[in-house]
Parts: sequence; structure tokens; C-alpha cells
Amino acid sequence: MEGIIAIWQRDVIKFFRDRARMVGSFAMPFMFLILFGSGMSGAMSSMMGAGGTSGALADFDFVEFMFPGIIGMTVFNTAIFSALSVVQDKEFGYMREILVAPISRVSIAIGKVLGGSTVALFQGLMMLIFVPFIGVSISFMMILQLIPVMFLVAFALSSIGLLIASTLKTSQAFQMVIQVLIFPMLFLSGALFPLNGMPGWMNFIVKINPLTYCVDMFKKIILQPDQMAPILREAMGLDLTVFNHVITFTDEIIVVLLISVVFVVLATFRFSRSEA
Repeated sequence: MEGIIAIWQRDVIKFFRDRARMVGSFAMPFMFLILFGSGMSGAMSSMMGAGGTSGALADFDFVEFMFPGIIGMTVFNTAIFSALSVVQDKEFGYMREILVAPISRVSIAIGKVLGGSTVALFQGLMMLIFVPFIGVSISFMMILQLIPVMFLVAFALSSIGLLIASTLKTSQAFQMVIQVLIFPMLFLSGALFPLNGMPGWMNFIVKINPLTYCVDMFKKIILQPDQMAPILREAMGLDLTVFNHVITFTDEIIVVLLISVVFVVLATFRFSRSEA
């Protein structure tokens, strides 16, 4: 436990000392929210108004729809890129010093995952600072629900990042692989736009994308789709289904838990066999 805590503490301290990283990691999601969200909100309102749709659809704020996805984007980016420190430690020789310490490699891997999860949780909570400026209504109970869900999501994504980092030897290779991975997962998760009317092959990718279930959990907490009109839920794609089964919040918790267990086992196994 001391080894796990030491690794976790090092990653958290590094994050809080790097102010540029703190600001930069949520600058892009915030720009997406303001620029993309505001533009799409105006465009969708015009189309819905021109089509004679109901007032519930015409008055829907697309920025509000995007906000849970922006939180998911922030947690996703931070958790995945937290594994970059593993590759950097290999390049600078620090990982070799850690590996000769009298602690197991499994403890090092778990400490890395917990460190990345904690940093991603903090970054996700930082996005709530902008709530008063974008008109989204979030209660204290929602925040209490978001905290454990954010940590669970961050834990799963940090495990995926560690698995990738344990197979690579340079920072450039890691960043290239993550860039190729990050945009398809993000755009096919429902974070930035509804997932209605997609081709069958693309819909299949959406359903096997772990980020889809993570983002949908944030939507269920913040948007409260159960209290919306059915026509609005359908238009915004808020009823996620798999094989005609509507995915519940409990289902998503189980899915993300399974993803966390599978990837943390794979990551620790691969990391324990990797060379510094």
C-alpha cells in the first residue's frame, strides 16, 4: 500500500505543479462547448423552427445537451494522457529506478492508474466552474452522484491508457496512437451530437465504444432524461439501446465496472512484463 500511495502521490503532485497542463487540459473542451455548442444550438433551433416542430424541441438548448459530453471529454483526455508519464519515465530512466524498488510491478501499475484517475476526476470537477456562465442547472445532489461516476470512468480510461503506454517506448509513438484513438471514440460516443440515424456499421462501433456508456451516465445525471418529453428524448438520442434493450443507469455502471476490471488486469499484466 505504501508503494501504491507513493506512486499515486507523485502523479498528483506533478499535475498540481504543472499549471500549463491544468489550464490546457480543459481549455479545448471549453472551446468546444462555447463555439461548437453555441453554433449548433442556433442551427438546430433554426431547423426545428423551420420544420414546424414542437416548442419542446425548438427551445432545447444544445449547449446544455453538450455539457455532459464535455465533462466526458475532459475526463477522457486527462485519464488517457496521464499514462504518458509512464512512457516519459522510461525515456528519462526514472522508470528503471522505480522498478528496482522493493515493491511489485502490480503496485506500480495500480498506483499509476489511481494517480491518473484522481487527476481526471479533479479536471472533470473543474468544468463545473463554468456552470453559472452557460445556463446549465446542476444541483448539489447531482454533484454528489457525479463524483463516484467520474472516478469510475477515469479509472477505466486510465487503465486503457496504461495498457497502451506499457507497449510503447517513446512519447511520440504514444501521442500518435492516442490521437488516432481519441477522436473516433469521442465523436462516436454521443458527447458532441445525437447518435440518431447512423449507418449500421457506425452504430455497431458506437455500441462497443466504452466512452458511449460513460457519456450516457453523465447525461442521465445532468439532463435527467426521465423527466423529458418522449419526443425530446428521441430527438436528442437520450435512449441508448442495445438489441432493443434500453440501457439503464445500473447497466452502464456494470458495463464500466467490467471494462475497469478487464483493462486494469490487462494493464497490470502487460506492465509487469514490460521492460524499462
